[in-house]
Amino acid sequence: MVWNPFKKGDAAETAQDAVTEQPASQSKGRPTPKRKDAQKQNLRPLVPTDRKASAKAARERVRKREDAEYEAMRTGDTAHMPRAERLPWLIYIRDYVDARFNLGEFFIPVAGVVLICMLFFGSMPVVLLGSTIALYGYLFAAILDVVFMWRKLKRKLIDKYGEQSVARGSRSATYAWSRAIQIRRFRLPKPRHAKRGHWPE
Repeated sequence: MVWNPFKKGDAAETAQDAVTEQPASQSKGRPTPKRKDAQKQNLRPLVPTDRKASAKAARERVRKREDAEYEAMRTGDTAHMPRAERLPWLIYIRDYVDARFNLGEFFIPVAGVVLICMLFFGSMPVVLLGSTIALYGYLFAAILDVVFMWRKLKRKLIDKYGEQSVARGSRSATYAWSRAIQIRRFRLPKPRHAKRGHWPE
């Protein structure tokens, strides 16, 4: 067996030296950067150097997203509404409330008329008493209307979407009555049908 004066590691180092010692004519025309310098160039700061500009850009992105979502709610574009408004049982609640005649949505106009009557005819006890009774009577009727509506709507939601649609934290009841006391043309998201009577399936 012939003795080899070079070990395996020495042969690798010799090959590496041969590669690095290439003629200048074969070089790239510029010195090869050290590994440490190359790594420094590739580093990106985790925290932006200009925090004010970064915060301003973030606020601008949030504002644009909110404007787009508001426009979707105003036009009735369900696909681009906020995620919470796209829940199937909330869409059902909106369609159900928009399809029916709700006493509560006219409470503010009725209250305004009653207050005007009390302002101009407040010196007449009969008018004052009658206006007060009318206002509280309408309020009581509107509350009963919302209660009966929710009892019927709740059963429909459970049958269609299960208990999760009316569970605590689902805000379905609050969502239904708050929409029912708003004037129909001013509701957001916008009703999907221009007229009442289009009941959800």
